[in-house]
Amino acid sequence: MPKEHANWSPYDNNGGTCVAIAGADYCVIAADTRMSTGYSILTREYSKICKLADKSFMASSGFQADVKALQKVLSSRHLIYQHQHNKQMSCPAMAQLLSNTLYYKRFFPYYAFNVLGGLDSEGKGCVFTYDAVGSYERVGYSAQGSGATLITPFLDNQLKSPSPLLLPAKDAVTPLSEAEAVDLVKTCFSSATERDIYTGDSVEIIILNANGVRHESEQLRKD
Repeated sequence: MPKEHANWSPYDNNGGTCVAIAGADYCVIAADTRMSTGYSILTREYSKICKLADKSFMASSGFQADVKALQKVLSSRHLIYQHQHNKQMSCPAMAQLLSNTLYYKRFFPYYAFNVLGGLDSEGKGCVFTYDAVGSYERVGYSAQGSGATLITPFLDNQLKSPSPLLLPAKDAVTPLSEAEAVDLVKTCFSSATERDIYTGDSVEIIILNANGVRHESEQLRKD
């Protein structure tokens, strides 16, 4: 094999950070808008959040070409579901579909690290967190991407999630109000941007509740 081909990889890591928080009647999904490769910034205005259904949004970091391919597959599978059932998928059903889709490609995985957020059939916020081959869990909050190791301990400290080993089992929702959760997300990204070169420029925030979907954004440092 020629030397220049020896280190070739089909994957790249375009960086970025995604966070989601579930509340009693809302869900907040957020991601920064920087897309990088190595020490180069490719664009400062790239949305990492994709609307899969009216009550399901996915935020993805990793290799953005694989993320786009994954989004196309999920979109087409959802369209087939709508034609067959005359309704949209619920967020938990979309979570299972995403898991199956990732697992199907486990021998040549999508290099995508996803957080799925939305509202379930009871109107409660739900967050599902994934690895690259489809293992997933319903949680109260999650972070994925290059800044996840910085943000997750901060969320653990602030939200004091009960241990899954405690009985009786607690709901996987956070005790914060919607406004407090949005402020917490902004604080997370401001903090992570200071220490992670792949996170920055601005943060895009989507808030789902019974009234619909709301978009917010906040500027982060650009260097």
